[in-house]
Amino acid sequence: MKRVRLCRAYRIFGLIKFLRRLRKFNTKRHLGDELMKPTISVITVTFNATDVLPGLIESMRRQTDRDFEWVIADGASTDGTVELLTESSDVITHWISEPDFGIYHAMNKALQMATGKYYLVLGADDRLNPDAIAQYRNHACQLETDIVTALIMRNGIIEQRKPCWPWLYAHHAYVSEHSVGSLIRKKLHDKFGLYSKRYSIGADLLFLKRVCSSPGIIVTKADFVAGTFGFTGTSREDRAGAICDYFRAQLETEKNKYLQIILFAAKVLKNARSMVKATRNEK
Repeated sequence: MKRVRLCRAYRIFGLIKFLRRLRKFNTKRHLGDELMKPTISVITVTFNATDVLPGLIESMRRQTDRDFEWVIADGASTDGTVELLTESSDVITHWISEPDFGIYHAMNKALQMATGKYYLVLGADDRLNPDAIAQYRNHACQLETDIVTALIMRNGIIEQRKPCWPWLYAHHAYVSEHSVGSLIRKKLHDKFGLYSKRYSIGADLLFLKRVCSSPGIIVTKADFVAGTFGFTGTSREDRAGAICDYFRAQLETEKNKYLQIILFAAKVLKNARSMVKATRNEK
């Protein structure tokens, strides 16, 4: 009788021990899965953006995956942008407001504050679709890629990256767009440096071309629409400056320099009327 009871006790003890081990294994596996999920930082540069920033804030609040950090570098706005940032602490993780030397100086400051494995750039006038963060995370997690490029909505039209002709399409031969359309591995900046201070508008083109054209870099095309690309940024308002900056970046990264000069001249002629009109409006 004692032997039977002892055997039963051993069996019960063994079962309890097994269940504890199983629970511990499942916990570790769950934690492992969580650790495998790449962290995402969203980076935004603002200056006097009260007209457009509320829409972006709302699009971030609607994300189905809220496990992200949002870092904003503001250029000492005076129009109420700082008050907006203060009121949006439920979705904005870190922000600063201080004078800077332009878009990419501020972007580099935000990058140095960011802690995510990947980052996504959003302009104040951009809008992110509700599943964008979740989609980006899933693609980055499954493929362990350097850059994930998604579809974007621009002027009511869904756009993807262009045919792989960087001599003609620049960075758009690799990604749909720098802002909204590209999830970028942050460690790439350890190898390729921060955004260049020599460019006021085209530093993203230069960085992306250098990265994407390098051997061993994995750029993954994802089949979802990440969001809407805004039309009130500096590159749209200052067409002459944007065209010149893009030409400089193309001249620096392409082998056929004379072809780039011809393309630059053609682009200037194509946009001549709008550039002249813009200078008259400024007066």
